[in-house]
Amino acid sequence: MSETNTAVNSAVRSDLRNVAIVAHVDHGKTTLVDAMLKQTNSFASHGDVEDRVMDSGDLEREKGITILAKNTTVFYNGPAANGETITINVIDTPGHADFGGEVERGLSMVDGVVLLVDASEGPLPQTRFVLRKALAAKLPVVLLVNKTDRPDARIDEVVSESMDLLLGLASDLADEVPDLDLDLVLNVPVVYAAARVGAASLEQPADGQAPANDNLEPLFQTIIEHIPAPTYDPEGVLQAHVTNLDASPFLGRLALLRIFNGTLRKGQQVAWARADGTMKTVKITELLATKALDRVPTESAGPGEIVAVAGIEDITIGETLTDVDNPKPLPLITVDDPAISMTIGINTSPLAGKVKGAKVTARQVKDRLDKELIGNVSLRVLPTERPDAWEVQGRGELALAILVEQMRREGFELTVGKPQVVTKMIDGKIHEPMEHMTIDVPEEYLGAVTQLMAARKGRMVNMSNHGTGWVRMEFIVPARGLIGFRTRFLTETRGAGISASIAEGYEPWAGPIEYRTNGSMIADRSGVVTPFAMIKLQERGSFFVEPTSEVYEGMIVGENSRADDMDVNITKEKQLTNMRAASSDTFENLTPPRKLTLEESLEFAREDECVEVTPEAIRIRKLVLNANERAKVTRARAKA
Repeated sequence: MSETNTAVNSAVRSDLRNVAIVAHVDHGKTTLVDAMLKQTNSFASHGDVEDRVMDSGDLEREKGITILAKNTTVFYNGPAANGETITINVIDTPGHADFGGEVERGLSMVDGVVLLVDASEGPLPQTRFVLRKALAAKLPVVLLVNKTDRPDARIDEVVSESMDLLLGLASDLADEVPDLDLDLVLNVPVVYAAARVGAASLEQPADGQAPANDNLEPLFQTIIEHIPAPTYDPEGVLQAHVTNLDASPFLGRLALLRIFNGTLRKGQQVAWARADGTMKTVKITELLATKALDRVPTESAGPGEIVAVAGIEDITIGETLTDVDNPKPLPLITVDDPAISMTIGINTSPLAGKVKGAKVTARQVKDRLDKELIGNVSLRVLPTERPDAWEVQGRGELALAILVEQMRREGFELTVGKPQVVTKMIDGKIHEPMEHMTIDVPEEYLGAVTQLMAARKGRMVNMSNHGTGWVRMEFIVPARGLIGFRTRFLTETRGAGISASIAEGYEPWAGPIEYRTNGSMIADRSGVVTPFAMIKLQERGSFFVEPTSEVYEGMIVGENSRADDMDVNITKEKQLTNMRAASSDTFENLTPPRKLTLEESLEFAREDECVEVTPEAIRIRKLVLNANERAKVTRARAKA
């Protein structure tokens, strides 16, 4: 990229701006993009527009988070455009560090970022994560304080916290990026907004008030003034970088490109510089530009534009399309190393293949994992000792759980192992990934959370109390200490706590961590669950199965109230007699079972347990199903 930017005779595309919106989870990025699209009349007048229109995936809508970085285009012709129409390409990036690969790709497409910060919560770990990436790439920043209309807004403090964060990151990066422009970092423009009502202002409103303005005009003006227009070398050869992939039912694979130099035309022959260093000549069969959320065919596209091309079947992220006669490929996109791994294989339980039309073969699972690798740059798939299971490595537990959930919805049957951390050998010692954890809780839960973090080998590095009844704590904790942390944390804080974490490098192995103090209740035979057996057993713990559901030997049917595992007969039926008792069949006092989601099941499973995932059910089971075999394995492990 440096080749293109330092060209002496560079020209500027003043009618174009490429900007990424970065923020922590749930600070309002997607809502802001909605408002920008609506106010520039980007949708057809008859179109029915739903909220959070950028969150197009089913899982994104259900979980309320952005998972994939997506781009949209707004055509702005307001007062700041001086009579011309300025095309603003907006990249909506995820705020979750587990999807960091998406953020890195998003930043490679743009010339500046809008950093969005919640007016009450202030900068959080993921704010720090995305901002560090933006500063390292020397991208100018616009600070947008969102949700100024929150009743608990503290705008002044949030602005000063954000500025402190910018300065802190700039000094951290001084060694890595020697030519970082500190004046640029200090003179960050601040915009105040309430994205929900589509209002922005350069004047600071009172805490808890929306900006006096009724539109986003000040934001558009700031973007046009402070985000530089793309520069290019008018005599440079074609250089277009693949930053994302998509698929169309009619055109097959689409590669999303940012053009740095030259012009791309439909039907043109170009050189495709592949990741392995080879070159291949290909034809652009279809060229598509983005208009709001739709892709429309276009004949040509110039420098600075973000377009999609069809017709290149195996193209992947980070590769370059360049000139056939004088090829100049751009550097590949680099992504942080994965921290968490889990084993994904075919379903090996006695109930495998019971779901009609489910995908159960090893070849189908492997093809699907290979397909995921194409568009997901932060994922790795490695072989294991077994031919029907693979080790999948990713940024975090959530990213891997979402992959499994997507495969489940596509009809796959899988066996998923407990998440583990990816360790490294440094100077002959095992090192494990650490996380920087920020926790906001009401004051009364301070002790409970400190105790919970101490049990998971976390050490507190900072604590602040703003006098609002809430305390903010920062911990450095091993990544494996956060596996299964969320459920316990929400239980301890009665659902009031907010937690977020971000990678913090590697440290020596911290020793054993106790994840779960309670044992499992394990079915000792196959059959159907009976209410009679459940009533007799419910004093011993809580259940995960319902009456009439099918179980098999070695399947975990509940959580024991004591620390050790317990084999139970949950299929026991009542002996029929010809005597009638007054209390013969009262099942009203049967406690309803706990329904575990996929994430909760992965958190619950121990080292010797795994999760069986089918389109219709999620079950937890022992790796070794037979009780006698299990006892042998335990004895052998104790001896070793």
